[in-house]
Amino acid sequence: MTVDLLLGLQWGDEGKGKIVDVLTSNYDIIARFQGGPNAGHTLEFDGIKHVLRTIPSGIFHKNSVNIIGNGVVIDPVVFQKEIEGLEKFNLDIKSKLIISRKAHLILPTHRLLDAASEASKGKAKIGSTLKGIGPTYMDKTGRNGLRVGDIELEDFKERYRALADKHEAMIAFHDVAIQYNLAELEKEFFEAIEELKKLDFIDSEEYMHQAQKAGKSILCEGAQGSLLDVDFGTYPFVTSSNTTAAGACTGLGIAPNKIKEVYGIFKAYVTRVGSGPFPTELFDEVGATMAKVGNEFGSVTGRQRRCGWLDLVALKYAVQVNGVTQLMMMKGDVLSGFETLKVCTEYNYKGQNISHFPYNIEPENVTPIYKEFKGWKQDLTGLTSYDQLPIELKEYIEFIEKEIEVPIKIVSVGPDRKQTITK
Repeated sequence: MTVDLLLGLQWGDEGKGKIVDVLTSNYDIIARFQGGPNAGHTLEFDGIKHVLRTIPSGIFHKNSVNIIGNGVVIDPVVFQKEIEGLEKFNLDIKSKLIISRKAHLILPTHRLLDAASEASKGKAKIGSTLKGIGPTYMDKTGRNGLRVGDIELEDFKERYRALADKHEAMIAFHDVAIQYNLAELEKEFFEAIEELKKLDFIDSEEYMHQAQKAGKSILCEGAQGSLLDVDFGTYPFVTSSNTTAAGACTGLGIAPNKIKEVYGIFKAYVTRVGSGPFPTELFDEVGATMAKVGNEFGSVTGRQRRCGWLDLVALKYAVQVNGVTQLMMMKGDVLSGFETLKVCTEYNYKGQNISHFPYNIEPENVTPIYKEFKGWKQDLTGLTSYDQLPIELKEYIEFIEKEIEVPIKIVSVGPDRKQTITK
């Protein structure tokens, strides 16, 4: 029996979906433990690009069971469309996908409340994806939320109406111009609820416990990245859940002492979507080239990602918080062609050089200190072994391993599942 975790170590978009897909054949169960449908996991194989929002990345493997855990928030409308998009692949969704009764539901009014709240902030907005995720987690912690298990209750519609009415009053309080037709949105919502009912709902903590007793191997996958964790991320420019390793315990009901490997995924450089501080961000042609070559646009939102050099201060922090045992470096191929590469090894924080991640990394407090590396010209996308990598890239990898004190086991050199080098 093994329970392993797979986590992003930056501001999300690290390539978790691809690695889960690569690793899935080794596991009986793939379980998503937090986040909502703003997080798109992109998988590419057999010449087809797939974007998953709520469904775990193991759905394409015949022998894996996929669980949506209690820590996830589900938008039934988005979820229905996601399932419809998979129909052409002849997947046995009914037997391969199960949902925790304790997972919370995103209501249409959650999305409207998200839009109203963000609009009311003006220039102080945090860059919400407006999917209703923040307000849903607020209802969860405020003990107001509706959960998947509530769908099975006779008074579900009455419970829905009470919460939706409360939301409408809150929307009016924000006093911003939000145009919507709630009756139309609710019709779509309740139709999607009927589709959701066709899947099996489980008491996921009991299911996970019995699976562990039966010797099943489990891979827990998170969404977003560690620097977006509501506690340990760059608050308030964060998501509304725990994206770090602790979130797997609370988001699935797994005891901490059952966890074995913690796979940490990071890009060979750094990206960030939306607002918030980003010490190594590039505003020049180098950053623009990274975005273009790396196709740095959100798989769900389409938003262009901000790009910058690798930040080892932030990476080391994420490794420590998560207890990472193995590293996986994504998009090494994107750095091909740069004459010089830079890696941030320290911050100058209020006039003092530090190597730890401080409370505040706003630009007025933090200036990155860089070490330079010689770049490489070689196209990596067709390489199949570590020995074939250019010496400059190997030196780059070995420096990161030495600084972080955790081995890099996988180097991704392209989006396809075959473009994955094991070290």
